[in-house]
Amino acid sequence: MDRSPETPPRHRDESVGELVKQASEQISQLLRQEMRLAQAEMKQKGKRFGLGGGLFGGAGLVAVLALQAVVATAIIALDLVWPLWLSALVVTAVLCAVAGVLAVAGKKQIDRGTPPAPQQTVDNVKADIAQIKESAHR
Repeated sequence: MDRSPETPPRHRDESVGELVKQASEQISQLLRQEMRLAQAEMKQKGKRFGLGGGLFGGAGLVAVLALQAVVATAIIALDLVWPLWLSALVVTAVLCAVAGVLAVAGKKQIDRGTPPAPQQTVDNVKADIAQIKESAHR
């Protein structure tokens, strides 16, 4: 295909330095755009997590109210057999026993998790440092 003298060439003759500069600017611009996109996405996800957390909190509150209703129902049901004061006392004692068992189980789990430092990792790092020092002295 013949080009007329008035038609500019498709590609300008540019130095390698200019091409590298353009590529660097384009990469920089692309990274900024990607960062803005990531920020917008994280903001949207943060709102959803916040809403979800609020809904979970509301569900927990309603569950506590439901448990209170179950306790009241148990007291009323036992009132059919025993006096009201005894029904309330028995339900209270059972709830205290359950709370005690949960507290003991929770303390055992916490004791198993202490110390809070990652002890195995700390020991491994100390061993690595000792080995590096030994290798350096050879």
